[in-house]
Amino acid sequence: MPLTDLTLAECLALRPDLDEPADLDAFWDRTVREARAGGDAPLFVPVDSGLTGVTTYDATVPGFAGEPVRGWLHLPVGADGPLGCVVEFLGYGRGRGLPHEQVLWANAGYAHFIMDTRGQGWSTAGGDTPDTAALNGTVPGFLTRGVESPHDHYYRRVFTDAVLCVEAVREHPAVDPARVVVTGISQGGGIALAVAGLVPGLAGVMPDVPYLCDIRRGARIAAQPPYTEVAEYLRLHRDRTETVFTTLSYVDAALLAARATAPALFSIAMMDEICPPSTCFAAYHRYGGPKDLRVYEFNGHEGGGGHHRREQLAWLRELPAPPGTHTALSALHDPQLA
Repeated sequence: MPLTDLTLAECLALRPDLDEPADLDAFWDRTVREARAGGDAPLFVPVDSGLTGVTTYDATVPGFAGEPVRGWLHLPVGADGPLGCVVEFLGYGRGRGLPHEQVLWANAGYAHFIMDTRGQGWSTAGGDTPDTAALNGTVPGFLTRGVESPHDHYYRRVFTDAVLCVEAVREHPAVDPARVVVTGISQGGGIALAVAGLVPGLAGVMPDVPYLCDIRRGARIAAQPPYTEVAEYLRLHRDRTETVFTTLSYVDAALLAARATAPALFSIAMMDEICPPSTCFAAYHRYGGPKDLRVYEFNGHEGGGGHHRREQLAWLRELPAPPGTHTALSALHDPQLA
């Protein structure tokens, strides 16, 4: 797997000048405010996952336009008191899956919420959370859905779903609202960065090989989908380049990450042909809060894998308590300290 992007030294020195819409903050403030006004209360229904150490709830949260977004909430059995919570967003094309499949964070003693991604996944047509918008791109995939207008774009809906899921989790009685961390790999990492810029007061952010960062550069240099969807769209629609990239600037996670204030742990892989490292570094350098980084020099889009999960577990244990609190995030899974 060859090095197809900038070297590590070049990426560390990179400071890209990204085009930011003048009304970016107003656009997202209005979008989230309108979404909060619709839909029913969140619903958490216990399910039998077959596991004895984790209690799982089938979650339904009102998302964009009040539309139901599905998820799993995992809680460690026997935990006492409100828990630190890891909210996880999923990679491209993945849905929430089965309730027993992803329980690492609950086994580590945290509450763990997994958000289904609208229109993605496999358990039903379009996943457990369908995307009800009729708009589709000219090419297969999600990045060009509604790409003629930021109001219609697919990721406007997804990012709004994610913000409202974090807010719903914060209100759950098993979760300490001051100790919520967001994470995700690839698409999930981009969503986590967007949420970090849109939701104040998060305890931490852990984006891995994040997608949706410096989208214009990604469309120019990525060797593999999904960024290639944009290049394919513009190959067919030669006259729409600026319209497309103006729309995509509203959902560029590198721009939204500049608004974040929570501590962050990034991972970036230098031989990544799907999310080229220079695009990930664009988000890292612009990130607004304190930040740390793990670079996997000889890995592709798989990133750090289990090695990086170990890094994340250690990072969370050392994460300082948010201002005004007295207990570290990791202490919240210990009944003696709750």
